[in-house]
Amino acid sequence: MPEYEAIIGLETHIQLNTTTKIFCACKADSWFDPPNTNICPVCTGLPGVLPVLNKAAVEKAVLLAAAMHAEIQPVSYFDRKNYFYPDLPKGYQISQYDQPLARGGYLDLPMPSGEVRRVRIHKLHIEEDAGKTKNEHGVRLIDFNRCGVPLVEMVTGPDLRSAEEAAQYLTRLRQLLRWLNVSEADMEKAHLRCDANVSIRPKGADYLNPKTEIKNVNSIVAVRDAIQKEIERQIREVEAGNRIEAWTLEWDEEAGVLRKMRSKETEADYRYFREPDLLPIRLDEAWKSAILAQLPELPLERRQRFIEAYGLPAYDADILTGERSLSEYFEAAVKAYAGDPKRVSNWLMNEVLRMINEKGVFASQLRLTPPYLAEIIHLVDQGIVNTSTGKSLLEKVEATGKSPSEIVQEEGLAKVSDQEAIRTACAEVLAESPEQVAAYHKGKVTLMGWFVGQVMKKTRGKADPQIARNLLEELLAK
Repeated sequence: MPEYEAIIGLETHIQLNTTTKIFCACKADSWFDPPNTNICPVCTGLPGVLPVLNKAAVEKAVLLAAAMHAEIQPVSYFDRKNYFYPDLPKGYQISQYDQPLARGGYLDLPMPSGEVRRVRIHKLHIEEDAGKTKNEHGVRLIDFNRCGVPLVEMVTGPDLRSAEEAAQYLTRLRQLLRWLNVSEADMEKAHLRCDANVSIRPKGADYLNPKTEIKNVNSIVAVRDAIQKEIERQIREVEAGNRIEAWTLEWDEEAGVLRKMRSKETEADYRYFREPDLLPIRLDEAWKSAILAQLPELPLERRQRFIEAYGLPAYDADILTGERSLSEYFEAAVKAYAGDPKRVSNWLMNEVLRMINEKGVFASQLRLTPPYLAEIIHLVDQGIVNTSTGKSLLEKVEATGKSPSEIVQEEGLAKVSDQEAIRTACAEVLAESPEQVAAYHKGKVTLMGWFVGQVMKKTRGKADPQIARNLLEELLAK
């Protein structure tokens, strides 16, 4: 049997996080709103209305195009894409066809093997969204709230070779969209949608076979699972001597199966022509420069810099550049600490990130500022507080907004290094624990950790644990 490889291309629709829709003043994000409450004559396609382009949608799309290394076009046009469906009230969608906002571009994917997979972008264009249909009890209900929501569509080349690579592409794309603040990129809320084109061929071949298109996937895990199922199905079909037909398939996540929806449309079916009610987008150099001035250092570039400049392992750099405000928090903390960046990374990844996840906030929203984190690490380094107290300070600073040193002074949290005070606490613990002392003397030496814990408890975490251990060993040896 021949060995097969998958050929995968992805079409992603990205909802831009503008305040209003692309051609009218209706609110763009209506996920939590009742059906048909954010609509007007423009986005519902009533006769006689004229669209007016949202400037912010163009600017966000240009920023994304630049981050994708695409060639931004000085002039681009809108077109009408004609098809009839209940949730498309005009009977056409305003999109871009042969002269889009940007062409080409790529996104590099660092793979677990160390290889970098370059995924090329065919084109990037802006368009309006359609509405949403829902079937209930045999009745089709239509919600026009999404009509006119601004989208960017990006089509990749056939450069992905596995379901896992497709999932990796979407993960990196979602990271980039949030980094640039052009989209919330939440697939469950349809801010980021993906259709996958899948075909197979014998490994080593250089031709393309007929492809199928997978729709209705609303998470990265679902995209990966659906693609894997389709690869396996196509291999079974080919080995049975059957021909792969260019069908559009629907993914049923609950059943974990693909179902045929319809035969795949071609471009001719849409009868594209120029949108007569909109002028072309003319992106002059001054406007383009003003937009590109907002382009930050990109996540993969920052990841590499963290590895090279701070000596971080690739794992740390990946975590710390997973979200933009976290990476900025780390750099500010390193600057304030003026010590080993890896030590800051350890505290941030093990303790602060847990706090961020529990609170559901961004690093920039913490009351525990980067200088406060650096101050806590210094207090531990200098032996003023022990590690356990240092970790508790994180929560106390976050809750009160006070400086770590202020809290240490107010609550008397400074580490007790006075041997006599610790000796007294050790003696009290042993006197209160005759059974454990007897067990220790019979050979259960692992109880030493328990004794130290009791001393720490008695001293409210302020005793130096190593001094406590030494004194306990001395007292128990008598």
